[in-house]
Amino acid sequence: MSETEMHKEGVILHWQRKELILLGVAAAVTLTGCAQNEQGNLSEQTQEAGMEEKQEVQVSEESGKEAVDATVVIDPANASTFHAGKFEGWGTSFCWWANRIGYSDTLTQQAAQAFYDKEQGLGLNIIRYNVGGGDDPEHDHITRTDSDMPGYAINPSYDEATGEYTWEYDWSADANQRNVLLQALKVCGEDAVVEGFSNSAPYFMTNSGCSSGAQLSNKNNLKDDAYDAFAQYIADVTEYYKDTYNVDFSSYSAMNEPYTDYWGAYSWKQEGCHFDMGESQSQLILSLRNALDAKGLDQVQVSGTDETSIDVQILSYGQLSQEAKDVVDRIDTHTYGGSRREALRTLAETEGKNLWMSEVDGGDTAGENAGEMGAGLWLAQRVITDMNELRPSAWVMWQAIDNHICAEGYQGRTDSGMPDISGGYWGLAVADHDEQQLILTMKYYALGQFTRYIRPGYTIISGDEHSLAAYDAEGHRLIVVMTNVTGKDRKVDVDLSAFSQTGSNVSVIRTSGDMSSGEKWQELSPIETYGAGFYAELIPNSVTTYIVQDVY
Repeated sequence: MSETEMHKEGVILHWQRKELILLGVAAAVTLTGCAQNEQGNLSEQTQEAGMEEKQEVQVSEESGKEAVDATVVIDPANASTFHAGKFEGWGTSFCWWANRIGYSDTLTQQAAQAFYDKEQGLGLNIIRYNVGGGDDPEHDHITRTDSDMPGYAINPSYDEATGEYTWEYDWSADANQRNVLLQALKVCGEDAVVEGFSNSAPYFMTNSGCSSGAQLSNKNNLKDDAYDAFAQYIADVTEYYKDTYNVDFSSYSAMNEPYTDYWGAYSWKQEGCHFDMGESQSQLILSLRNALDAKGLDQVQVSGTDETSIDVQILSYGQLSQEAKDVVDRIDTHTYGGSRREALRTLAETEGKNLWMSEVDGGDTAGENAGEMGAGLWLAQRVITDMNELRPSAWVMWQAIDNHICAEGYQGRTDSGMPDISGGYWGLAVADHDEQQLILTMKYYALGQFTRYIRPGYTIISGDEHSLAAYDAEGHRLIVVMTNVTGKDRKVDVDLSAFSQTGSNVSVIRTSGDMSSGEKWQELSPIETYGAGFYAELIPNSVTTYIVQDVY
């Protein structure tokens, strides 16, 4: 997972404004020769034209439309086509926070409820479960308290004559992350979707002998003869979770931001593995498909290539062999960089592939003097941009907990401590290990304005740069989430005339302010539509969800 600086991509703003146009004034002056006199008074004909303008203004005012700052049109023609038009859900990677908190049943249960309970928490339903490669037991260079991920492979050996890798398994490894997985699945229920992913192969399959990357970070680190062995490792773990815990990985991504120079040997931070575009990435994809099929796991989809940048993802997919493209079921992309979201969406549609936004977060803020809402507004805007332009069938953030408080640290290492929540920070919550509790933030509540109300099975519909919509076909409801990143009240006309029927009742839920006194999923008084739309009253630095009933 990279921590590259976020790029704030611009989007095309589609406002529809009704403008009054003064017609014929100049023409009347020219044709009749009646110009202004020396005192600057209009001619009689020009004054009459001005009276016509005033009449046009009066007609507009009498049309029933109120003065607004902007108009956004919600049109079902702008719906997502991926996964048969059905949204798969929201999620978070479990790497690395679950590895850090899973020792504690108290923190595990709190996290499962806060993130995966759809009544009391965010209602996430997607889990990206990290299958660690595992570093050389003699290494001690990963100093983050959460990111030293254990692997399952032990007692490795290599036959130079045959090029065969063998190893045994320690299935007690990764107990912490697994504890959080199983608890989250209980809370989430039938909506749960689990994707497995790897940051690196086991250390003994790498050129550097280190799961953090190659000696030269822009070079491949998986040994040329270890592609099948790594794929076998993945398939074995996938089978074990299915047989032992009844956990079905719906998909697997064997690479994480592969075409980068982030992953170097003996890094202090995490596992990682560079794969060149083209042949090496194609070879791993094909090896993984073959290994899964050999175990009867043909229902597990192969996804990839999880590049850090949208633009790099387009290049990465384009350089796969046709054989590899044929076995890729879904394109996963991160959105830390790049701007060509619509191009990637078009590519996926043309290739007949599903599309996920599989990882992003950042330490930026948005809004005007927004205080603790700044980080939440930034995340809300990122959700809107990604969902509107990519229209993916899932949106998955990086880790939900990025900071930890513990006086004693963990395994001889120091925890990061409490971030300044009035600025930018990574993650949605902080784990206080001393008090055995989660500390939630306004960023958490801002994300909940989307995740609690736009549910799996809904259809995503693009809005504008400050709004996202989704349609619940079963309940005939339209959900519109809107941000106001300014320091002033804004009034927006939400035009629903593209729908054949709109009910009169609109529920309103809002998040704003700070943790001590702000609104957190606050249900406000319902409002009414004006027939084919409604007026959204947006207070400064806020995220508001509108639920319109009886929409057809």
